[in-house]
Amino acid sequence: MVDKETRREILVGVGSVGLFVAVLLWVGATYGNGGLTQTGALAIVAAIVFFVLLMTGVGYWMAQQY
Repeated sequence: MVDKETRREILVGVGSVGLFVAVLLWVGATYGNGGLTQTGALAIVAAIVFFVLLMTGVGYWMAQQY
């Protein structure tokens, strides 16, 4: 049986990755007309930076929970 804290960590992690994938899909749908434009490439880089900062914040928040 998985305890409450582990379930919360799994859900937060999966939710964060799901948000990242959703942002990538949105960027692809918005800027991917026959190929990725320069603006789309910058949007992908911004999405990656956002994901790294998000996961850093999530990790810090989780570490403070114990």
